[in-house]
Amino acid sequence: MSSKISSADRIREKKKLFLDREQKIIDAALELFLKESIDAVTVSKIASKAGIGKGTVYKHFLTKNEILVRIMLDYERNIADCLAAGILKAEKGDAGAAAQSYFKARLARPDLDRLVQQLEGRLEYAEDIVEQLEELHKIRRSNEDSLSNMLTKQIGAGVLEDVPPHFHYLACWALVQGAVDLWYSRSWNYRHDTADLMEFITNIGVTMGNTGQYHPVSKNTTKKKKPKTS
Repeated sequence: MSSKISSADRIREKKKLFLDREQKIIDAALELFLKESIDAVTVSKIASKAGIGKGTVYKHFLTKNEILVRIMLDYERNIADCLAAGILKAEKGDAGAAAQSYFKARLARPDLDRLVQQLEGRLEYAEDIVEQLEELHKIRRSNEDSLSNMLTKQIGAGVLEDVPPHFHYLACWALVQGAVDLWYSRSWNYRHDTADLMEFITNIGVTMGNTGQYHPVSKNTTKKKKPKTS
């Protein structure tokens, strides 16, 4: 058997080393961003944390913004994967699986979720990462389409309230946003059972759109209260 390494093997090994080093940069950056402010973390700090030279970082990411948006994309892809798995379970009969997957994906790391929200506000109009931001929005639009299709089926089957599909997933989004804010609230996060509270909120979120919970009151049919008689 020949001991020589083929050119294809060398290319694969080189690519693996490149990707491993790139992930090392992202892991180092994420650790720093979760501890320090976004502005306080420099490319030099990231390089030092990753144990590589600053110039090597620029072989992977041309700007700091590219590192930031990569963190956002990785997070969004994880949510998309979790949602896809949940939607598949929902289509097989587990009605609340998609909502549960979404809540668990975001509330598993409230610190990371909060960071991503901060990054999105910061990078909204960044001109050096237009393509990456478009990819981010493309992932979200795909998630929205998949959710709308699944929810429409569940509404038709009488499982969920008969409201526009986006009412359901935006209600989940709003509940998660509130839960993340609660996690960081100085008024409420002193409790030792905050993780249990996140699980409780998740369980509420899974069932909150079920049929029978929504009772809209028409303004035209609101009855005036009769005056009390003595």
